[in-house]
Amino acid sequence: MVKAVIGDETQLTSAEDRLSQSGLTSQVGLVIGKLSSKLDRGFIFDLVPTPPNDAGESACSLLETTKDDNKRKGFKSKSQPAVDSSALNIDSDWVAEHARQVSRMLVGGMKVIGVYVWVSDSAFKNSTITLFQLLQTVKGVAEAAPVTETDWDERLLIHISYSPRRWTCRNCVLSSNITSSSIRPCDFKMGRVLSSLQAFRCTYNFKLRLPVTHESASNAQALSSILRHVISVHAKELMDAKAMIDGNLVVGEELCTTDGTHEVELLLPFTKNSLVEASSQKDVAGVLVFGGSVCSYAYSNSKEPVMQAVADIKDDIIRSLQSRLDIICDEADEDPDPIDINGKDSRVEKLPEKPVSRLVLNSLRRTCFLSFPRRVFVPWLAGTFICDYLQPSETVEVLKEHCAELMSMEAPTDPSTYLQPEVEAPSLNTESFWDVAVPNHVAPVSPVSSLEKSRQVDVSVESSRQSNQPFNFNVLAAVCLLLFAILVGFVLARQK
Repeated sequence: MVKAVIGDETQLTSAEDRLSQSGLTSQVGLVIGKLSSKLDRGFIFDLVPTPPNDAGESACSLLETTKDDNKRKGFKSKSQPAVDSSALNIDSDWVAEHARQVSRMLVGGMKVIGVYVWVSDSAFKNSTITLFQLLQTVKGVAEAAPVTETDWDERLLIHISYSPRRWTCRNCVLSSNITSSSIRPCDFKMGRVLSSLQAFRCTYNFKLRLPVTHESASNAQALSSILRHVISVHAKELMDAKAMIDGNLVVGEELCTTDGTHEVELLLPFTKNSLVEASSQKDVAGVLVFGGSVCSYAYSNSKEPVMQAVADIKDDIIRSLQSRLDIICDEADEDPDPIDINGKDSRVEKLPEKPVSRLVLNSLRRTCFLSFPRRVFVPWLAGTFICDYLQPSETVEVLKEHCAELMSMEAPTDPSTYLQPEVEAPSLNTESFWDVAVPNHVAPVSPVSSLEKSRQVDVSVESSRQSNQPFNFNVLAAVCLLLFAILVGFVLARQK
């Protein structure tokens, strides 16, 4: 449970000055920071305002109550100031969508940990409806941007009052039926937060294989569904990985006392591949190959043990893979029904002109590549980085739009300030999808440059290497052995 919250004094003071000079009577936004279970504390890095929705409407506004409402509440309209008759209205769904997109841009150790609201104290306390809306907003944000897979069951509600000027922090305990009893006040103060963070970096190379079985049309799964399953299974394996930081094995609850960016290497145990399920040979159509390289950053408080930084790195790797898949699916605007190219409306011997993520793998007759967006790191606050994802056809100019819209920040104009470590990721070779299902089948493979391959996650069915080359070797060996036997027999016959 969070007992105290510390906000970065520089950033929060700047946010308060910005709000007071804006002339706004209300604003809602996201609290970016970290909730530490080891220290029982919350750390606030910055406040990010929620932008207007697609219709240009603000996510938060003050609504004037009617005279009938005032009478039912016992208000005396003549003696009450105008601000006292205002109720706060929040577009909770839009705030939750903002949280979902912002969470993709955060690295390890940085999360959307709550909601802040800028409004007068009287409007905040005007009615229980306002409190209920705020609690629903906090709950929606928690569901849209979960802290971890098991999820932390607390979030913060920050009220910044301009009349009178003060900050109030409340701890919200999430539940299926969230009520006013779910919030508790907690200690809040400002201090040094961002300057006390330690940076950790990891480059994680992986290559996973999943058997693809013959399935009926009713049970067929789209590629996106299969990849989500692969990522979730690998997440459990990654949790058991040991770690080395700057060449030293991480053991116990030790602290990191050195400065600079620390290099993390993950060591996965040699265990049985949990993705390979027991199935008969005739049911397997091929193998899905999912591989590539992920660069991960994580930030940890200097008082937290290094094991927490390792856990944040692991969580960041999995969230990065999930975010890339979500981006592909969002841009494809997928139909929920997978496409089977063996159906009546399919084109013969041609891939459908549909997103690759919707394809049914065991229906393909050629090699298929799915390019995942590459990760780019953008300078943020006090030497820290956030991230964004670029499709192969996009440039860093897209990052400036995303940063301005989602993070309310001006991205650097110099492209050299961005970190693009995944551009040099190792390329992977894949084989034909149907080499397993149809031996001796040769599938056309489109030429792909080595740089383009480095940005790809390979999606194919690779054949057993015993299907072609071993076959030729066995035939050659048998012929040689036969000739040798004939020669020996001929020599022995001559001697007799």
